[in-house]
Amino acid sequence: MAVASALTIPVAAQADTILYGSARVSVDYNDETLDSVDIDGTWDVVNNSSRLGVVGSEDLGGGLSAVYRYEFGVDVTEGGNWESNRPKYVGLKGGFGTLTLGTQDTPYYNVAGITDIFNSGKTFLYPQWLGGGFSLSGNRSQADGDLVRLSNSVYYSTPDFNGFSGEAMLVMDGPSSNISNNVDIWNLAAKYSNGPFFAGVSYIKLEGKSNVPLNPDTLPGVTFDLDLSNWVLGLGYNSGPFSVGFIYEQGSLYSLNLFTGIKNAAGTQFFPGDDATNWYLTGQYVFGNNTVRAAYGQLDTGVDGDDKIDNYVVGYQYNFSKRTSVWAEYIGRSASLYNVPGDSSTGLFMGDQNAVSIGTRVDF
Repeated sequence: MAVASALTIPVAAQADTILYGSARVSVDYNDETLDSVDIDGTWDVVNNSSRLGVVGSEDLGGGLSAVYRYEFGVDVTEGGNWESNRPKYVGLKGGFGTLTLGTQDTPYYNVAGITDIFNSGKTFLYPQWLGGGFSLSGNRSQADGDLVRLSNSVYYSTPDFNGFSGEAMLVMDGPSSNISNNVDIWNLAAKYSNGPFFAGVSYIKLEGKSNVPLNPDTLPGVTFDLDLSNWVLGLGYNSGPFSVGFIYEQGSLYSLNLFTGIKNAAGTQFFPGDDATNWYLTGQYVFGNNTVRAAYGQLDTGVDGDDKIDNYVVGYQYNFSKRTSVWAEYIGRSASLYNVPGDSSTGLFMGDQNAVSIGTRVDF
């Protein structure tokens, strides 16, 4: 009896811990132009953010709970498992809201993500939204360098007030960031969600230094501006089988816009331009076990002379059950290569893309 009683203790303590995961694999054909190189079309078996994790809570009494989550990326195609930049946090939840510390989704993405509705990992990267194009350091962002998730963060979310809520995040990475001495990034969001309607706005700020020497030895007097920010407005409507999402973004916290921050000793921009802007519209219709999706958007890097980037995605999904589905998605991009002013032979960044992703997904 003593042994049996002892064995029940850890079971009871873990009663509120849930093991979960998602396996998402596809066969992709991809044909695109990147960094002036026209890449021949290739076929590949691709992992699409598969993951494994645990999430749970413990009732501490008096309306207070401890909450925790520990999630890892799992590459089911090549064995690159236990990727670190998945949500991991611990904190407290009560009448005051929720306060957590760790690696966490940003309030910015929690607004812009209203349009992240497809399965393929190619459908919401840096050509499609401004939050997808900036990497502060390897330990603080995903491998593709976006602002979906940030580590070394403190996160607070308010309770729900008749559909209204707020979120705030502070990122503090110590001296290793070489960006600032205190808070490196701060991010605020206000959201409204009631019935089929969603509206949100978010502002994210990199508290970087201005006039940082780019390379004093080879480029004396040339500086780089790291005092950058973005804002996004998100709108959504989901009623029955039909749903739509829309975002509009503007800012300088975007990789293809960073060149506008390079200046000479006189303060003149090497690459004249202004903030980047982006809009993206998505729609979805569900009938029976079938789901069809479509999206179109246009991104302007803000760099003078750089043509706008047109993005379009269409997809079909068949649901065998609530947990298992298959998909077929087409990802298209129309973008002229950006050329260095005065040198029409030098193309940078990206050109057109045509990709097809056929995959399967099982959630548990």
